[in-house]
Amino acid sequence: MQFSIWHWAIVLLLIGVPVFFAVQSARKPSQSPADLVGFGGWLMLLAIGQALAPLRTLAGLGNSAEGFQQLMTLPNGPLAVYGEVALNLAFLALQLVVLVSMLRRSHRFPQLFLVQWFAIPAAFILDTAWISTVLAVPVNQVLAGDALATPLASFVFTGIWAAYVYRSVRVSNTFTRTSAPRQVASAS
Repeated sequence: MQFSIWHWAIVLLLIGVPVFFAVQSARKPSQSPADLVGFGGWLMLLAIGQALAPLRTLAGLGNSAEGFQQLMTLPNGPLAVYGEVALNLAFLALQLVVLVSMLRRSHRFPQLFLVQWFAIPAAFILDTAWISTVLAVPVNQVLAGDALATPLASFVFTGIWAAYVYRSVRVSNTFTRTSAPRQVASAS
């Protein structure tokens, strides 16, 4: 599969434009950090992405249905399918817990978001090991094609958001134990 110039242009737009605006907004300090509270700015984009993440996981399960039917005919195929579905449902449950904590403005949201970020490669590794072990096939056959590209891109993209969650004044003001926003200490 080759990427045309248009594919690269789309990738550049999808990655470059948000990075450009993030860098630009980071250069300009806010006039009043206490005003940065609630779902606005970049946090709104994160909230939309987090709300869509469980739907993406469900869509991935739906898209795998045909592959699951093919696996069911193999020896130990049902065990492989049930294990993979259980792993995906566990990841879906984690995504829902993170979503609920975000919507409730829980002070635990940043930690849960970090756990969700680390769960991406953990789920991928566990899934690959499970399928390889149960079906007795080499790992390189399980990772055929672009099986590594999607989880790797998801891990990198979520990592950028995890960095935002831990550096953002808006996030620290929104997800607190109390309802009062925290002030940013000024260097005097």
